[in-house]
Amino acid sequence: MSVVENVGLDRAELLRFIAAGSVDDGKSTLIGRLLHDSKSIFEDQLSSIAKTSSKRGMQNVDLSLLTDGLQAEREQGITIDVAYRYFATPKRKFIIADTPGHEQYTRNMVTGASTANLAIILIDARKGVLTQSRRHTYLASLVGIPHIVVAVNKMDLVEYSRDVFTQICSDFAVFSQNLNLRNVEYIPMSALNGDMVVERGDQLNWYQGRTLIDLLENVDIEHDVNLDDFRFPVQWVCRPQTEELHDFRGYMGRVESGLIKVGDAVTIQPSGLHSRIKEILLYQSNFEEAFAPQSVTVTIEDHLDISRGDMLVKSGDQPRVDKEFTAMLCWLSEQPLSSGRKYIVKHTTRMVKGLVSQIDYRVDVNTLNQEKQSL
Repeated sequence: MSVVENVGLDRAELLRFIAAGSVDDGKSTLIGRLLHDSKSIFEDQLSSIAKTSSKRGMQNVDLSLLTDGLQAEREQGITIDVAYRYFATPKRKFIIADTPGHEQYTRNMVTGASTANLAIILIDARKGVLTQSRRHTYLASLVGIPHIVVAVNKMDLVEYSRDVFTQICSDFAVFSQNLNLRNVEYIPMSALNGDMVVERGDQLNWYQGRTLIDLLENVDIEHDVNLDDFRFPVQWVCRPQTEELHDFRGYMGRVESGLIKVGDAVTIQPSGLHSRIKEILLYQSNFEEAFAPQSVTVTIEDHLDISRGDMLVKSGDQPRVDKEFTAMLCWLSEQPLSSGRKYIVKHTTRMVKGLVSQIDYRVDVNTLNQEKQSL
């Protein structure tokens, strides 16, 4: 079987997802439940958080302590930083980002969302869709997360009411109908008791959908990556100063999209020079082809002047080159964005200066209304 035929299988090995929502919606508890019920934590970890829970006067183990690692978070009972956790099941490997729920730390949520395949938007069944729920959903759509799971948590506190769940799903659908969300699924659950997380439980028999872990294991992420347009920004030019490799010149980086084969004609941007792929090296082994998002080293047939920040593309499938473009920005700085001001922009793997010529409008993330800017 060729590498291309294996693309879907290789991509399906790892799923990156985030858990986001308002404060006290149960994000950390949900992730703790996933780790606990999938047997992905060590006995000493469980013993440690059991002791901490006991000191706090809790009768049950507080599973949220598995992810709330910062001392300030534990003292305040909120998630401030993005906490990453790793676990695996027989079907798939996972990287979880537990993102901040408090409005003050919304910018940290974007950090976790920028590389995610899927976002879990937690909603407290007692409170419904809140401002922060809308905020996180909009940001998830802005960074292009292809799969959204609306997890209506704490169903045990509303007596597992089907009507409550249905109303929340309806409210969320109305809010998100104008967002560019490709795939949205809804799950009722109780992270505290474990209902519909890994096990189905006995309280939600009226819900016939999948459990959260079943959805995470089987969501189709094969088509989340563009495998058509080859884009390879050069991160490093490799010139080993050894006697055996004194003539070697390799270009290292990550295939951001598309795939490439040995012998394919390539064009180097921005110079416009042409050559062909001579070798593709991965883990000191030669491969006939590479595809996104692999990090590889490639060599070409000709000796050309190629530097960090240049980009290799397939000849005949070149990106449009412009000096001006329109973009939607997620602005994270406390200092407002100013038109007419120059900023440092990361373009491929190099830093360049860019001028913001005009701000057309700002989006109110609570209402999604566009606020026009005066000239």
